[in-house]
Amino acid sequence: MTRSICLRVAYEGTRFSGWQVQPGQVTVQGVLAEAIRKVTGEEILPRGSSRTDSGVHALGQVVAFTSRSDLEAGVWVNAINANLPPDVTVLSGFEVSAEFDPVWAAVRKFYRYRIHDAPWRPVLSRNLVWRWRSRLDAPAMQAAANHLLGEHDFTSFETVPSTRLSKVRTIHRLDVRRPPGQDDVPDSEVWIEVEGNGFLYNMVRIIAGSLVMVGSGKRQPHWLTEVLAARHRPAAGPTAPPEGLVLVSIELDPNRRRTPPPDRSGHARYDEISP
Repeated sequence: MTRSICLRVAYEGTRFSGWQVQPGQVTVQGVLAEAIRKVTGEEILPRGSSRTDSGVHALGQVVAFTSRSDLEAGVWVNAINANLPPDVTVLSGFEVSAEFDPVWAAVRKFYRYRIHDAPWRPVLSRNLVWRWRSRLDAPAMQAAANHLLGEHDFTSFETVPSTRLSKVRTIHRLDVRRPPGQDDVPDSEVWIEVEGNGFLYNMVRIIAGSLVMVGSGKRQPHWLTEVLAARHRPAAGPTAPPEGLVLVSIELDPNRRRTPPPDRSGHARYDEISP
């Protein structure tokens, strides 16, 4: 008898080589697998809804795995937390059906990108922000961001080469704002918050880099329409560094059961996303 468990996980990605396990590298997936092994002795590789890159953080990563153990979800949360390093934690857990897949169950993802543009250095949040040394025009960035709302072909906003068959994604919300008082200092950051049904590889970071081009006065807001139409990666701005990006939350539809089409090798192909 097996039991399928879904966890919501947070981590600071600074020292990790991303989510996905890699030989000789410290990864979030790897430390979670090791924690599970210490709890039950099972060799289980938990599956995540999003493959965050090296240096990217998460407040709401969704992870699922199937175990032969009869431990309840709440026990799993405490047991795994007892075996995790201080920069990773399990926030909650619940039991799911055996057919549950955290990739296909994810119907919306919400990311935040933080840019520190004050004259001083971000001492306390230096591993969580992109340090920009001149004042950004947040209203101009918002005007540019509005052009990306809705369903579009986002080829210009994906790092190449890519194996993804479809470049069409829908952005439901894209807000640029200055939050009050980060580290007790007002107006020190610009936040880019984006919610969509899925993202191409590095898509959020390329959007952030492109919006900074506008905010710094190097491009006008309408430039983003030209970037979309080009469907060519060099048309967009730079890829923003990973440390400013955090996966805030993932909205799930536990009843979503669509089976991915096979790839050329005959294995199920997941059109996995990574911002």
